[in-house]
Amino acid sequence: MKSNTSFYIASAIAVVILALGILFKPFVIINAGERGVLMEFGKVQEIVLGEGIHTIIPIVTTVEKMSVRVQKHQIPAQAASKDLQDVFTDVALNWHILPEKANTIFQQIGNEGEVVQRIINPAVEEVLKAVMAKYTAEEIITKREEVKTGVDIALTNRLANYNIPVDDISLVNVHFSERFSEAVEAKQIAEQDAKKAEFIALKATKDAEAEVNRAQGRAEAQRLQRETLTPVLLQQQAIEKWDGKFPTVLGGNGALPFINIDLAKGK
Repeated sequence: MKSNTSFYIASAIAVVILALGILFKPFVIINAGERGVLMEFGKVQEIVLGEGIHTIIPIVTTVEKMSVRVQKHQIPAQAASKDLQDVFTDVALNWHILPEKANTIFQQIGNEGEVVQRIINPAVEEVLKAVMAKYTAEEIITKREEVKTGVDIALTNRLANYNIPVDDISLVNVHFSERFSEAVEAKQIAEQDAKKAEFIALKATKDAEAEVNRAQGRAEAQRLQRETLTPVLLQQQAIEKWDGKFPTVLGGNGALPFINIDLAKGK
């Protein structure tokens, strides 16, 4: 009887301890890709809990878990170019929290959501406006990689002050106002038409020059031919081509051979 009573008491104590353990959680598990910010009565401690299981003192200590994995955040932003054109773009930012600075970030800023709202969003908007103001609208298109590099460097330096490294940044869907786009399209069409007209005019000039050159060539050939074809040369060519037969003329007694007296005399 006495042993049974002891067993029940021990069982009750075990249940109470188990219940207290479940209720107050004397341990905490930090998952992969997380860090634990340890606090004693709400005061952030210097130690940062790594991945795994850690014992804590219930009520006295609490733990705030923070992700240190690379996170992607995309924010729509608007800025003005150097020539005062409205520029619209979506900034896609990959960032993460320095694991060893998780406690400092939580103490000074807050959790991941507060980091995005209080630090990242304002930084992206300010940096984008500063960089875009250095380029004209046309340069933002033609020098897009240079613009992207400028935004990347400026944003990296700015967020480094808050222990937030930038892993990558992209400028997605960069576009301008509808009115400006129409003006650019009209300018491109006008430039194409001007180049086409210039090509046609140049071709006509070249064709005219070629025709003049051909005409001058023909005239020169004819001049040289006139200078070289003397009466004696013509007669000589006629003799070389003569087939031995005299041409005939009709006379009173019938057909008579036609003889060139001058040629016969050797003139």
